[in-house]
Amino acid sequence: VIIGGGIIGVATAFWLSRAGMKTILVEMRDGLSTLTTTASIESFRAQFTEPAMATLAMESIQVWENFAQVTGLDGYEIDLHHGGYLFLTTDEATVDDVRTTVDGYHKVGVADSEFLTGVEVLKRWPWLSPEVRAAAFRAKDGWFSAHEVTQGFARAAEQAMFYLRTRATGIETDAQGVSAVITDRGRINTRVVVNAAGPFAIEVGRWLGLELPIYQMRRQRVFVAPHPKIPTDAPLVMDVDNESYWRPETGGALLGWHDPEEQKSDPLEDPQGDWDFPAMTLEKVARLSPFWMDVVEDLKQEDLSVYAGQYVHSPDDQPLLGPVAEIPGFYLNCAYWPGVMLSAAAGRWTCDMITGRMDPASNPLRLSRFEEGLTTSPGALMRGRHD
Repeated sequence: VIIGGGIIGVATAFWLSRAGMKTILVEMRDGLSTLTTTASIESFRAQFTEPAMATLAMESIQVWENFAQVTGLDGYEIDLHHGGYLFLTTDEATVDDVRTTVDGYHKVGVADSEFLTGVEVLKRWPWLSPEVRAAAFRAKDGWFSAHEVTQGFARAAEQAMFYLRTRATGIETDAQGVSAVITDRGRINTRVVVNAAGPFAIEVGRWLGLELPIYQMRRQRVFVAPHPKIPTDAPLVMDVDNESYWRPETGGALLGWHDPEEQKSDPLEDPQGDWDFPAMTLEKVARLSPFWMDVVEDLKQEDLSVYAGQYVHSPDDQPLLGPVAEIPGFYLNCAYWPGVMLSAAAGRWTCDMITGRMDPASNPLRLSRFEEGLTTSPGALMRGRHD
């Protein structure tokens, strides 16, 4: 039984179904991937310095690039774009940090990430600010439709059942470990439970007396309607200095900003965006992409939409994956701030540990890593975290 119907839970259901296991996914909402997944900017990148994160990212990208073949859905499209991820700075003091970060990418196998000088950046994207001093760029990063991915995984999970509008309320155990999941529609007997509940993962853990070392933060995104001055061939542009970002989307754009004033929050079933967030974010992204000032002059209120979801962070900003030794049959697949982009491989790792194909002791993202002193210092640019 998988608790949680976001892209993480559905990907897990796909791999378990593919492995021949009878699988039930329970989701409290009316549809799959309608909470945090749908509020993401639906992007993917391999540019991580942490070995486990880079591995999950690169394995997932292989799935995105071959989705129809992997799922067996002939001709299925996920609106994949290799637009690239571009991290920029105008701060001379940050240039060495960007160079060191690119070196870190190379060390974990992301060999095609490039360090670019400001001059090199402007040659490729002349519409950027001449104040840019350095960048990290990987052309094969990009974005896709998280909705199509989720629905594709669900459609291809032939052995799985998806129970919508079904709220898990507890987990029962006996001398052997997990024995059942209790829902508002009844009891489901099972010896394996996967906690893929996103921002509600901490509550699911508490049903078993487990206090997961995670917290949630609201994150917002803005959709801007199509405008002729938005470059449709632009990469995903990240301003490392003020933590804003944007990318093209169907003639318009998706924008976001990691607001340093945002506070840790309780799990939210219906997070709301702030009315002034679009204006603040447009001002931020215009710093390095000045054409946005021209776009703003033409915008009307109906041209802007704001959505909100929640990032989930662990102490080392990496997910929690695998079995919990003290509770036989209880598995974690949670604690993501980049869940959409890592979901394919994370679901496969979880399946492989459940089916015995992967030794949990070789899993670097196990919960016990904190007690074992095996954590990796966070090194990714723009993690969305403010301590």
